[in-house]
Amino acid sequence: MEPKNINGSSRIYEHDIIGWFEDISEKAGQVQTETLRRILELNWGVEYLNKWFGDINIKDMDATALESLYTSLVPLSSHADLEPYISRIADGDTAPLLTRQPIKLLSLSSGTTEGRQKLVPFTDHSARTTLQIFSLAAAYRSRVYPTREGGRILEFIYSSKQFKTKGGVTVGTATTHYYESEEFKIKQEKTKCFTCSPQEVISGGDYRQSTYCHLLLGLFFCDQVEFITSTFAYSIVQAFREFEVVWREICNDIKKGTLSERISLPKMRKAVLSIISPNPSLASKIEESCEELENKNWAGLITKFWPNSKYVYSIMTGSMQPYLQKLRHYAGDLPLVSADYGSTESWIGANVDPYLPPEDATFAVIPTFSYYEFMPLYRQNQDCGSAIDDFIEDEPVPLSKVKEGQEYDIVLTTFTGMFNLCCPPAAIPISINIFVNLSNPISCRLIFSSS
Repeated sequence: MEPKNINGSSRIYEHDIIGWFEDISEKAGQVQTETLRRILELNWGVEYLNKWFGDINIKDMDATALESLYTSLVPLSSHADLEPYISRIADGDTAPLLTRQPIKLLSLSSGTTEGRQKLVPFTDHSARTTLQIFSLAAAYRSRVYPTREGGRILEFIYSSKQFKTKGGVTVGTATTHYYESEEFKIKQEKTKCFTCSPQEVISGGDYRQSTYCHLLLGLFFCDQVEFITSTFAYSIVQAFREFEVVWREICNDIKKGTLSERISLPKMRKAVLSIISPNPSLASKIEESCEELENKNWAGLITKFWPNSKYVYSIMTGSMQPYLQKLRHYAGDLPLVSADYGSTESWIGANVDPYLPPEDATFAVIPTFSYYEFMPLYRQNQDCGSAIDDFIEDEPVPLSKVKEGQEYDIVLTTFTGMFNLCCPPAAIPISINIFVNLSNPISCRLIFSSS
């Protein structure tokens, strides 16, 4: 139940993946039931599930009956419940503990629980769904903000350093695993839009040096850049704050085709120097613009340097909202588009209405990625604001039974062995409202609500 892999035009692929998504969304309840069946069949017999199912045979069981059995037998879990199994995986235990898929990678969560990052299995399925949601969101964006095939993306993206557990499992952030994967290369081929920076810059491991090179190459290819992006909004803001300090060095590098001594990593230096060449006229133009922008407190920086850019794209909801004012200051009248919605454990929803401002962003649930349940939340004190501990929780309901306007927490069952996992506030920082539009084939959307 995945979109076809078309090797032709990106426009044909966009039509195909949107058609696939709208088809599965029209029957989201049925697709969710089948998704849970696939998860259980693929992971049947793992140690964690055996605790609850014992010797029950699900082979010939109806998918709806299996869904009812699963939700009645397997209790809600937290990371504390799954941590002993993940620790055994990290220590080198290759028995099927949570999933039958080989686990060679563990992701560090972006949020923390009890002050520390969590470890989450990252498998081939994780990379495939990342490619799918990025491709789907790009297809919807291209309907509103068409980009040129063969253009470039100024991406402020970074691979953090990975390390090995004593059992030989590689640990890093989920984004690091993705940027190192084959799917990252495939995404550029499918969307026909290519990042300005080579892999040596993305995976350099030094944030300041990578940022400098991202800025340098983004300006070197300034007329080709179609949009500006990063995983999180604060990364774009931080990059341009850095630019306010280093722009003279960047101009000098573009003028002479050299690279500042601040870039000390040999592989990064070699890769960047193989791309740039002396361009005195471009350097002079950028220098004049910088002197002008300094007097305006750098307002409209993005549209000044990247005149062909169509939008700025990043995660802008939740804890990223405080950065919107500064991001708008840099972007001028360029649209800000909120990126897709998920957690380290699973992608959840795509932004299929990219014309909406980040404050109004909604996310359409993708019913094939994981099995989702929604735990209704009721406020004890309506005047208490959005304090998390003010909510009373009710029994989770499936995607097909959500109610419009109700606030929920999300419960995940994933292909990577997260069973009935309650996503903590760190992963999903704001309560969620569900909007159900029965006249729209994309039938269930998540709306962030801080009220």
